Amino acid sequence: MHATLFKLRPLPLILAGLFVAGSASADPLATADSAEPPQASIDKAASAPLQAVEVTAAHLKNERIELSPKIGTTVYSIDKHMIESLGQGADTPFNEVLQHLPGVAQDSKASGALHVRDDHGNVQYRINGVQLPESISGFGQSIDTRMVDQIDFMTGALPAQFGLRTAGIVDIQTKEGAKPGGRIGVLMGSRGYVEPSAEFFGSQGAFNYYISGSYLTNKLGIENPQPQLNAIHDRTRQSKSFANLSYYLDDDTRLGLMFGTYQGRFEIPNNPGQTPAYSLTGVSDASTGASSIASSNLNEQQRETNRFVVASLQKSLGGGLSYQVSAFHQYSELHYTPDALGDLVYNGVASDTLRSNSASGLQFDFSDKLNASHTLRSGLAYTRQVTHSNNTVGVFAANADGSQASSDPTYIVDNSSKTGNLYSLYLQDEWHISEPLTLNYGVRYDKVSAFTTEDQWSPRLNLAYQWSKATALHAGYSRYFTPPPQELAAQSSIVKYAGTTNAAQVTTSDNVRAERTHYFDVGLSHQVNDKLTVTADAYYKKIRNVLDEGQFGQALILSPFNYEKGYAKGLELSAVYSEKNWGTYLNLTTQKAMAQNIVSGQALFSPDELAYIASHYIYLDHNQTYTVSGGAHYHFGETQVNADVLYGSGLRMTPDGGTPNSASLPSYTTLNLGLTHNWKASAAGNLEGRLALINAFDRSYLLRDGSGVGVGAPQYGQRRTLYVGLSTSF
Repeated sequence: MHATLFKLRPLPLILAGLFVAGSASADPLATADSAEPPQASIDKAASAPLQAVEVTAAHLKNERIELSPKIGTTVYSIDKHMIESLGQGADTPFNEVLQHLPGVAQDSKASGALHVRDDHGNVQYRINGVQLPESISGFGQSIDTRMVDQIDFMTGALPAQFGLRTAGIVDIQTKEGAKPGGRIGVLMGSRGYVEPSAEFFGSQGAFNYYISGSYLTNKLGIENPQPQLNAIHDRTRQSKSFANLSYYLDDDTRLGLMFGTYQGRFEIPNNPGQTPAYSLTGVSDASTGASSIASSNLNEQQRETNRFVVASLQKSLGGGLSYQVSAFHQYSELHYTPDALGDLVYNGVASDTLRSNSASGLQFDFSDKLNASHTLRSGLAYTRQVTHSNNTVGVFAANADGSQASSDPTYIVDNSSKTGNLYSLYLQDEWHISEPLTLNYGVRYDKVSAFTTEDQWSPRLNLAYQWSKATALHAGYSRYFTPPPQELAAQSSIVKYAGTTNAAQVTTSDNVRAERTHYFDVGLSHQVNDKLTVTADAYYKKIRNVLDEGQFGQALILSPFNYEKGYAKGLELSAVYSEKNWGTYLNLTTQKAMAQNIVSGQALFSPDELAYIASHYIYLDHNQTYTVSGGAHYHFGETQVNADVLYGSGLRMTPDGGTPNSASLPSYTTLNLGLTHNWKASAAGNLEGRLALINAFDRSYLLRDGSGVGVGAPQYGQRRTLYVGLSTSF
């Protein structure tokens, strides 16, 4: 049995890393490339409907992928077989799948879950070529990993087609129906972890379908603020569903409908042993430290909803001419409910916060292969967003010096809404200058009209050179325009809280602005031999109006703000070694990101922080100097063992009495182990058993310590967790 955890190989004129698990024949790109051109229309499918649909689907899937160029960028691809080789398999949270890629560093779920090339968020998610608006969720993973057929992860200097969110492009090709079948399974583990799931797929004539769903409950919904093994008050319940439906009008025309839902319920974990900071009549006395409500018994909750629907028409007109037009709608909502009395006692503020965002829009992408040397691509997109922010805030009256003036709370209603629009268009040409040399050049225009009204023309230039059969080089320059996320950028009414325990120390709070970046990237990929491939990539970003996000207040909702200027630079190294029955990989990243002078959302900070940052460059709070990921696997018969490791040198912190973000948290290393075994053709179908041990050595480590610019609370990484799973395919 030939199998590799993944392969990292140069594709012609593209620096690319292809992560593949399973046999070489399972490579989804190989499947697409080897498909025979359709010889008959769907009208003749009655005699062999499945074969006709499969051939047509492969043909149109290739056409859809060709709409999105990757020339001159850094591309890593993960397929479903690689995902199945992880310890938790398809139940692995989506952000943890991405942590196995170069340049990706983990963070707490409340702070954004992961960072790509020292950016906070700024990751674009595309499903079957359609860019989806962002959700409000602070820590909900609304993408279900089991729906993935292949992920193309792109970073660097991107072509003109990609804009708005540009730190990394997560381009997901979802599973599609073929021969009727399905999979049902359950994964169980420590801390009450139970996750049943199901997938169903198939074809009926010209109709093709894939449907999946899962439900999850456990007692570790959010990172523990304490180093103990088990968190207090941390149960979560989450459900996800996804469907990809297609109808083929003929060999070159596809109608598609996708929809997905996510529902999440989270208890906010408690931090025991806290002393009351405020007096509340009949409940607490701050002068004596007495309270009838212990901090370990607080009952804060957060509810999250995200759902989307996409309707698409894809058409291949022959001669290298094709297009896809899509209409989409997404609704996202987050509701934080405080402990009505406890939050007042310990924080002086109890805010019931409901944030919602409704986004609708259109996207059109067009590709025309003019001749052997030139492929022209163009497109446009429009999104209309309506955001609501409703807050009922309990506070105490305060004296001029900020001390509590009354032990009886008052309640302030602070509601706002905003309608915003995003417009984008692009034009680019892929020019094959000679056999080894390709130039992709173009221009993009973006405009945002919401809390800020700004626009920008952005030139792009990407060069790829196939130095030899084994070595590929690339270099690129991109101008980026990144508007602030409207769903997070609601501005509170500062004046409403004057004279209360929620009053801002700084009364100026300018609107968040769009980030503007000059991005330079250069890299190479070299296949040392048929077993070993290595890559290297370096980048530099010069940034104006640096966008960052932080947690301010009790609700786990991130708020954006800008630094006036900043820069980021880094180097990524990757190596993959593959034998017949075993393989291994290693990624090393070093990076640095700094910025100066906060110029928006100033009311979120203290005067001392603002004064220091105004004249000094500081590290961004999500900067991690060194990140390492690696793994290995071994197949024998129907059994596979695997291991993967993550190392981080630590995100930034502010030491007591120190300057903002001037120190790093302690470094950490976690080891995960996995074992899977298949029983084929059993009485219950094809059975798969799974064992996984996460953080095998039970390391206690801090992702955040509660200090740093925009850091809300301490968060410890997941302690040792054992998972046991069983699934059947039919």
